[in-house]
Amino acid sequence: MARFGIVAKKVYGGWSIPALRKLARKIGHSHHLARELWAAEVFEARILATLIDEPEKITSRQMNRWAKDFDNWAICDSACINVFRYARFAHRKCVEWSSRQEEFVKRAAFALMAGLAVADKAAGDKAFLKFLPLIKRQATDERNMVRKGVNWALRQIGKRNARLNRAALKACREIHTLDSSAARWIASDARRELAGPAVQRRLKMGRA
Repeated sequence: MARFGIVAKKVYGGWSIPALRKLARKIGHSHHLARELWAAEVFEARILATLIDEPEKITSRQMNRWAKDFDNWAICDSACINVFRYARFAHRKCVEWSSRQEEFVKRAAFALMAGLAVADKAAGDKAFLKFLPLIKRQATDERNMVRKGVNWALRQIGKRNARLNRAALKACREIHTLDSSAARWIASDARRELAGPAVQRRLKMGRA
């Protein structure tokens, strides 16, 4: 885990993510149990909590409380992708958390943007265009987990449809001019994928 940058206070060990997913299917969804598991402060328990919680019951206060507890990217991303992106406060938290200073709370903002770009089929382009200035603003954060989160959000937004692809590529050009090694990496890496033949072919086929 440490080799992959996952550091947690309490770890049982021996529980793989596939095994936790299998256990989650046996348990089913339970908001109450998810909150108890999270309170245990054990890495595997918290991963399991993100797999069984019920998005429709999640409050803004709970999202803030869990985000405050994020101490590694695996817990952060699991919460955002498994449950937070389906909560009704998800778009709001992207904005709120993007300006926070804590490394994994800030990463959560962009992990959520990436997750919403994939999962929120009902949202219009405007909902994602408003994220691009936030991405540009935080692209100079040199912390590895933040810059990777910013890059992830930019790439997923740019793959959603042709209009957002053009907007994301424009953002790449603007970000690349910033006086920051993180910004240049984010822009170059995102542009490589978004302007690449695989993404352009898919967007053309989808006539998005």
